[in-house]
Amino acid sequence: QVQLVQSGGGLVQAGDSLRLSCAASDRDLINSAMGWFRQSAGKSREFIAAIGRSNGWKDPDTFLAASVADRFIITRDNAMTHLEITNLKTTDTAVYYCAATPPYTLVAIGPALRPHFSSWGQGTQVTVSS
Repeated sequence: QVQLVQSGGGLVQAGDSLRLSCAASDRDLINSAMGWFRQSAGKSREFIAAIGRSNGWKDPDTFLAASVADRFIITRDNAMTHLEITNLKTTDTAVYYCAATPPYTLVAIGPALRPHFSSWGQGTQVTVSS
């Protein structure tokens, strides 16, 4: 059973920076794409970031949704992914979920990856106050 355990989140002030982390229980997920979603109250779940596997000869491909691309950075270290957020805004308030695809999923790291996530973290609340 693959488990994704998230950490980070909490109550922060607008303008702060925050780092969310997600660690996979199965190290085989170093060969999986990993990503992040968020869902604000009353809104649908938004696919905001993804990162491919590191193949040893190039940096992994990354994807950031236009709504977050200027302030969010996604990185990974083997079977762990991080989402670094700067200049937090109240509109960033949401439950953030990490996710992973099966290993070696052959889909470009971008919007088309969305249907392929099969493992999910428990979610963590990020609340940004003004």
